[in-house]
Amino acid sequence: MAADQRASRPEELSGLFVEAANAGDAAGVAALYEERAVMAYPPGGQTVGREAIRALWEKVLAAAPYFQPEDPLPVLVSGDIALTATVAKDGAGARAQVCRRQADGAWLRLLDLPEFVSPSATNE
Repeated sequence: MAADQRASRPEELSGLFVEAANAGDAAGVAALYEERAVMAYPPGGQTVGREAIRALWEKVLAAAPYFQPEDPLPVLVSGDIALTATVAKDGAGARAQVCRRQADGAWLRLLDLPEFVSPSATNE
């Protein structure tokens, strides 16, 4: 992800993530997160901070996984905070992020829940 590629709207973060991840760019993925962001991954755990998120993605991207673009669900915005979500194309259920507008107007992820299944989906 080029340094000048910033999300001007919160729903753009998902596409920028896919672009950076498919390029094997762990630093580009991490640049989509605030310095003190929290990611609920690996399953059952948390990764805290941009540097730790970068290190996590270096390991994940070493296997060269392919990420499909996912259409954003309606975004909820309240001032400088937004909730974004997508339906996961990989069967992980859904993904949700809390994002915050930065002083320069760009949006970054603050909280990231990259996979969850709704209770109704588990009862089918």
